[in-house]
Amino acid sequence: MRRFTAMVTCSNGLASLKRGDRAAMSGVLRVRSQVTSSSGANQAPTEAKNSLTGALFLAGAFILAGTSVIAARFVAARLGTFTIVAGSLCFALLGLLPLCGPRLGRMLPRLTAHDWLMLALQAGCGIFLFRFFLLKGLLLTSTGEAGILTGVTPAATALLAWLVLRERLYKTRLAGLASTVAGILLIQGASWPGIGFFKGHFAGNLLVICAALCESIFNVLSRISSIRTGSVHAYSRAPGSTHVDAPGRMSSRLPGGVTNHIQELDPIVQTTLVTGIALLLCLPPALTETPVASLMSLGAAAWLALAWYGLFVTALAFIFWYAGISRCEASVAAAFSGMMPFTSLLLAVLLLGEHPGWPQWLGGLLVVIGMLLTGLPHPG
Repeated sequence: MRRFTAMVTCSNGLASLKRGDRAAMSGVLRVRSQVTSSSGANQAPTEAKNSLTGALFLAGAFILAGTSVIAARFVAARLGTFTIVAGSLCFALLGLLPLCGPRLGRMLPRLTAHDWLMLALQAGCGIFLFRFFLLKGLLLTSTGEAGILTGVTPAATALLAWLVLRERLYKTRLAGLASTVAGILLIQGASWPGIGFFKGHFAGNLLVICAALCESIFNVLSRISSIRTGSVHAYSRAPGSTHVDAPGRMSSRLPGGVTNHIQELDPIVQTTLVTGIALLLCLPPALTETPVASLMSLGAAAWLALAWYGLFVTALAFIFWYAGISRCEASVAAAFSGMMPFTSLLLAVLLLGEHPGWPQWLGGLLVVIGMLLTGLPHPG
């Protein structure tokens, strides 16, 4: 009888324990449902704010990049191409290193081989190869043809983002990209009489296309790096899922007990490292252009233009770029690239007294429309 009573008691205890487990599990599910609902309610305003902030950063980056045409006017006739690039990168580093401070020293030992590879690819594609292909191509083709071909960069970026990042290309985004490309073509003079493609310029046009593709690859690589870092921030919202192992390095406990170490780079540190790598790549060809004698012959205005090219067109523009691309998709960022020729157009009118025709102003309007359409949220 005692044994039977004990068995009944034990059975009742197990049943109570199971009921307790089910109640506890129900409580966990209710809490998870509340967290999910709260997250969903707060997600839309947060994403909208991040997108707007990213759009402002991207606009600032390409506006600064657009001033490069004016700055180059003061040094292009006196310096070699890679001397200009290397000199501007030196000025950029002089401005960036004090901003980084001790963060750069703490970060360097913790960079993985993958981090260095991504930084090297961004420096190689976004600065060195882009300028190399473009400048070599301009020697073998006309400026008008080159301007038309560089207008395909937003479309190439969107296509790569769709293939590599699986970014959605819905109707309003496609319309925005088409408007941006059309605007760039008009600003660059695609509607001018006498502009066309000639067989003798095939090699030069091919190099210009390579430059446009390098810029598109750089755009997508930048977005890949931001997604890789951003995934940690998203996962870290789960309690106990992420912790800081060391300054600048986070580790996330992924399903299955796997720990994934991901290097976190802020825009200033990332810009400094990319600039330094690009300088190392540009120095060898710059040394073949007798840079010392050329630099010694510069006047005050040319030195100011070179400093502007480094501190603002390179350093600040890249900081804005990395801050923007971490908040916006690559195809959205591609539409903002139209601000570069549009800014150059406005500065040519205000500072150089040029008088563009109505096709260029129409192109600027299409660029603005393209940015607005591409930045619209997905209707679904």
